[in-house]
Amino acid sequence: MEAFKKLGVSQEILKALEELKFKTPTEIQEQTIPLVVSGKDVIAGAATGSGKTLAFGAGIIHNCQRIAIVQALVLVPTRELADQVAKALKGFSKYKHLEFVEVYGGVSMGPQVQKLRRADVVVGTPGRILDHIERETIDLGYVKILVLDEADRMLDMGFIRDVKKIVERCPQKRQTLLFSATVTHEIRKIADNYMDNPTEVFAETQIDPSKLEQVYYDVEDNMKFSLLVHLLKQEKSGSVMVFCNTQRNTDFVAKNLQNLGINALAIHGGYSQDRRTRTMEKFHAKDFEVLICTDVAARGLDIKGVSHVYNYDVPNEPSQYIHRIGRTARAGKEGKAITILASRDYENFSNVKKRNEFEIKREETPEIERVFITFKHEPRFGNDRRGSFGGRSGGGKFSGGRNFGRGNFRSHNSDRGESNQSEGGEIRGRGFRGGGSEGRSFGGPRRFSRSGGRRSGRDEHRASRNRFHRRF
Repeated sequence: MEAFKKLGVSQEILKALEELKFKTPTEIQEQTIPLVVSGKDVIAGAATGSGKTLAFGAGIIHNCQRIAIVQALVLVPTRELADQVAKALKGFSKYKHLEFVEVYGGVSMGPQVQKLRRADVVVGTPGRILDHIERETIDLGYVKILVLDEADRMLDMGFIRDVKKIVERCPQKRQTLLFSATVTHEIRKIADNYMDNPTEVFAETQIDPSKLEQVYYDVEDNMKFSLLVHLLKQEKSGSVMVFCNTQRNTDFVAKNLQNLGINALAIHGGYSQDRRTRTMEKFHAKDFEVLICTDVAARGLDIKGVSHVYNYDVPNEPSQYIHRIGRTARAGKEGKAITILASRDYENFSNVKKRNEFEIKREETPEIERVFITFKHEPRFGNDRRGSFGGRSGGGKFSGGRNFGRGNFRSHNSDRGESNQSEGGEIRGRGFRGGGSEGRSFGGPRRFSRSGGRRSGRDEHRASRNRFHRRF
């Protein structure tokens, strides 16, 4: 505890840290805590898992009192992060007895209104904080510490206007702390407008390159899920995270893994808060081993013990790749990041390779068994019979790419779900043309070459793959 004491951490926090078995401060804590405790504005470049909650929490707990007035506000991008930060701060302030209240959407306003009446510190998402401001159920007139946590993610999610409105409701004379994995031009504009001569602090990434193995596989479009299943069964792993770009793909992967007996659960922003909370509690408790998630749902969550990260979809933004692989190879442990490419991923993967300086080794695709995919159609709105794939459905069951209902189903882009978009092709009425599932080989989408002849989906993929690999 002597190392923390030298940073200016109060006795109440030191006692709590000792019980929580904290031994030495992280790099971001060493650099930030003395500045935060002394009341300075700080811009901190820090990734998830770097210890930033204690970095700003030490100042909040040190400088706030139990008076039932909101003295500190922590803005975060997601509900899960609000819960996580509030829980951590409560643990750090065990002997200071401050009242922390988390505020986010997806739950009833009533209980939050009651808790806000006695709050000293509020941790919340921008949208719900604005709701309380408009209802006049929160008073920010006495806020002396404002924290923008995961600031870059809040900007990515379109919260910039909400954040500005909230900041302008706080007193001009205050301490502002901004924590962000990346400090972009937009982040600096916020700092220029709302911070007072901030000190910039940057911590090295918590990823140890010598401990992290990065590989990718390039497969035909209709073998992507089959390879994922093969690797999950063959790789010796602990906790696993599988990243998808859309909610539909997340559900598709999770449901089909469950059908195959793999212990997996999904989490994304389309689920209720209660369901998301229960899922994370089960994952932390090791009740299941594979978490299928979107970037929005997973960003900011401190998940320990992840041995493997899979990119089932390659992220649209190269920086997101770093956030994903940063989930593993922590605290001196080894980790592995595996990216599964199909032809639709080539452009995104090329951008990842250009923007980041590290080696991603290509692995030869092993002999794998083609997996039989089942995707149950569930109408999204009551008795609406429109299929989730854009056509009119008979409400039947899709098995192996065969249409058991009636209607006209067309393949869409990635936000329409893995079950139709990755295999390509088109389903009309009771018949089938092109594409197919990974359970039945229907030959892939048909295309025509310039010479007028038909070109098979496999040939098209092979040509696309060759063009891609010549670039590297």
